[in-house]
Amino acid sequence: MLTDQAVAHTLHHTLTVKAFGVTDQGRVRPSNEDQFLSAELTKAMRIWQTSLPEPKAQFGAERGHLFLVADGMGGHNAGEQASALAVAAIEHFTLNTFKWFFDTDGPEAQRVLTQFQTAIRQADARILQKATEHAEFGGMGTTVTMAFQLDTQLCVVHVGDSRAYLFGDDELHQITHDDTVTAEMVRRGDLLPEQAKKHRLRHVITNVVGGTEAVVSVEAHAVEVRAGDRLLLCSDGLTEMVNDDAIAATLRTELDPETACTKLVAQANDAGGRDNITVLIVRFDRADPDPPNG
Repeated sequence: MLTDQAVAHTLHHTLTVKAFGVTDQGRVRPSNEDQFLSAELTKAMRIWQTSLPEPKAQFGAERGHLFLVADGMGGHNAGEQASALAVAAIEHFTLNTFKWFFDTDGPEAQRVLTQFQTAIRQADARILQKATEHAEFGGMGTTVTMAFQLDTQLCVVHVGDSRAYLFGDDELHQITHDDTVTAEMVRRGDLLPEQAKKHRLRHVITNVVGGTEAVVSVEAHAVEVRAGDRLLLCSDGLTEMVNDDAIAATLRTELDPETACTKLVAQANDAGGRDNITVLIVRFDRADPDPPNG
């Protein structure tokens, strides 16, 4: 079981962010092909020389946060390769290409979404290239569900059947849409949601990063978050085992991200743990006002 935790940080004196993620092999699969990422972006200055008695590294007050879940697929460990390649490609894009400094009161959210759509397409190309170079990885692919947060702005991009939820006002809202045969049948009205839960094609994914198609479709959303809201990113190893009502009940009673993650993974395993389980929860809180001087 792997975990990652981010401590709270003040963002322009509006929100603090606390995040925790965990990935678990489950009780059936021989390996874990899920990956996740929780990261902070900062403005940094590294001072080479100065006549002033000050730190050699200084950091700006602005903080951005990136969260990601990827669920790989493919035989002979190819799924693990695909999800790892996707995370590495998105990290490289974020560090070297992404223009994340923006005015959160302006129209830049669409620009951020467009950039991350490009990041996923680059990850798609990298996976396809790797599969071409190594025959044993042919057809490998991965889901990618990721969110970037700056102040109250949350930008979400998504491919596959992992999910992003927002829990606020005591209700759980699914932000993303599943890219599966049954989900598309439900959207067309050919299948009821209750029927989709047990349909034999419910695991057939129609859109992945990598895979056998040269073109990937990237879903994008811009969402406002408020103090008290929580973001949940998860692979289908959770949602296949634990329904939305049970997830909401856990988030309602467990306010701490680490405690909630641990409990949700345990619930998925108790229900059978038929797939790898990855859960990442982010809590947004109101920042404390600046302490008085003196």
